[in-house]
Amino acid sequence: MLTLHGFSASNYYNIVKHSLLLKGVPFTEHLVYPGSPELLAVSPAGKVPAMTTEQGTALSESSVLLEYIEDAYPNKPLLPADPEQRARVRQVMKVAELYLELAARRLLPAVLANAPVSDAVKGEVRATLDKGTASLTQLAQFSPWVCGEELTLADIYLRYALAMPKLVGPSQLQWDILPAVPGLAEWDARMAEEPVSKQVDADQAANMTDFMAYVSKAIQRAK
Repeated sequence: MLTLHGFSASNYYNIVKHSLLLKGVPFTEHLVYPGSPELLAVSPAGKVPAMTTEQGTALSESSVLLEYIEDAYPNKPLLPADPEQRARVRQVMKVAELYLELAARRLLPAVLANAPVSDAVKGEVRATLDKGTASLTQLAQFSPWVCGEELTLADIYLRYALAMPKLVGPSQLQWDILPAVPGLAEWDARMAEEPVSKQVDADQAANMTDFMAYVSKAIQRAK
């Protein structure tokens, strides 16, 4: 059976977890936080998530894990069969990661640790987020799912990528991403009502106290 290494407060962990649950792939969860020897044993960069396959192979990086799951467990595919449509799904995933999640992540220390962030950095982040929302406006269909009638990896990836700008935008940029893209708020609410989304969200909430304790200890060690 697959083992998914990481923690439920992580949005990248939840991207992979959502995919496994939606496809009905059996797996076990191994709670582990960054910086631990256990995580380094399965993730060379010490990043969450990581996975140990049924054959015992250790894999890391969320996009790699998603591709592996699609290849190894082809039932209930989350990528279209048509090559051009598959590329469109991957394009949305890349936009969500590069121009939404990673950009907003630069402001995460300000939210979690009250670290100072310069206006210059905030301006850079906002400019990248604007590029991301403009790209998403052009690419997304929301009819009813991101890339059309079928829920795909684009929906899963975007849902958890949005977690970061939704978290930091209001307090750090006085900005809400949901109204910035036509149809995004309605799609976001629709995704939240999916049974797998509710399960993942409940697990995330249950892990949050433990995760924040981990963050607090990490901040103290860094001082």
